[in-house]
Amino acid sequence: MGQLAQLAFIAVASVAVFSFVRAARNDAHVARCTATCLFRPTYAGLDRTVPDFELVNLEGKPVRFSTLRGNKPVILNFWTKTCKPCLEEMPSLAQLAQIVAKDGVRVVTISTDAGPEAVRDQLSVVLGAKPAPFEVLFDPDASVVGDKFGTTLFPETWLVDGSGVIRARIDGARDWTSPVSLEVISLLGYRGACPVEFRRGAPIGAFKSLCDETL
Repeated sequence: MGQLAQLAFIAVASVAVFSFVRAARNDAHVARCTATCLFRPTYAGLDRTVPDFELVNLEGKPVRFSTLRGNKPVILNFWTKTCKPCLEEMPSLAQLAQIVAKDGVRVVTISTDAGPEAVRDQLSVVLGAKPAPFEVLFDPDASVVGDKFGTTLFPETWLVDGSGVIRARIDGARDWTSPVSLEVISLLGYRGACPVEFRRGAPIGAFKSLCDETL
C-alpha cells in the first residue's frame, strides 16, 4: 500500500510539474507575442528564408545583400519616389536605422527608380538634407522586388532575423519609431520567436489564441 501511495504521489507531482512548465511556457509565448499581435503584420511566420541578390547602391557600386546582412537582423524596405506614403515614412525609417545600429541591425531600402540620380534630390528633401543612415539599393526593372519578393505595391517592409528567416511582412507605411514597432524589431534577435503566424493581418495556426487578449 505504501508503494502504491508513493507511486500515486509521484504521478500527481509529475502532472503538477508538467502543468506548471506548460503554463510558464505559455506565459513566455504571450510575453513574446504581445507586440507582434498589436503590430498585426500582413504576414508572419518562420518557414521562409530571405533570397540573396545583388544590386547597385547610391554610389553606383554593386552590393550583395548577404554581405550586408551577415548574421544580423535586417529591415528590408521597398519604395519608389512616386509613392507618397513611402516618402512619408522615410524619416521614421531613418530614425529607426540610427536607433537599431547599436545592436547591429541594418536597415536596407530598395528603390525601383532608375538609379541614384533619380532619387538623390527627393531623399535630400525628405531626410532634411542629411545623408541617408541606411543602405539604398536600386532595382529599376523590379527583378528583385517583383520576381524574388512578389511585391507590387509600395511601401512594403520585410523583417528578417539573423538566421535569414523572414519573420514578418508589413504592407503600407508605419511609424517605425513607435514603441510597438521597436519591440517587434528587438525580438528579431531573440531565438525563442513568437510562434503565432499571420496571414493578411490576422493570426492563424495552432498558437493564434495567444493574440486573443491583445486583438
